[in-house]
Amino acid sequence: MIVRDLNEAKNTDRHIFSDGWDSVRLLLKGDKMGFSFHITTIHANAELPMHYKNHLESVYCVDGTGSIEDCTTGEVHQIRPGVMYALDKNDKHILRANDKPMVMACVFNPPVSGNEVHQEDGSYALEAEEA
Repeated sequence: MIVRDLNEAKNTDRHIFSDGWDSVRLLLKGDKMGFSFHITTIHANAELPMHYKNHLESVYCVDGTGSIEDCTTGEVHQIRPGVMYALDKNDKHILRANDKPMVMACVFNPPVSGNEVHQEDGSYALEAEEA
C-alpha cells in the first residue's frame, strides 16, 4: 500500500515548478501503478499551450476557474470545481486560469518519472527520449 500526504510531498523533490504552474507528483512511474497522479496548481492568469503527444491525461478541477481550448476545433470549455476533462486523443490545447489559481487532480498514462516539464512543443518527452 502506498500512502502519501500532499502537504509533506510539497517539501520534497516531488514538487516540480515551471512557468505558470507547479505540480506535486504523488504517484510516479517508479510506484509501478501504470499511471501517475499529480496535484497541479495552474497559476492565476496563466495561459499554457500544451500538447501531450506521448501521454493521455485526465484532469479534475478541485478549486478555481478557467477554461480549456481545443486547438483543433477552437471550442472552449469552462473549468470550475467538479469539472473533469480527458485528453483522449492527445489533444493540443490551451489551458487558462482566471484571476485565482486552479487546483487540478491529474492522471497521466503512461506514468511520468517525476521531473518532466513541458518541452517547447508543449509535450512531455517519453522517458526513452529524455537525455
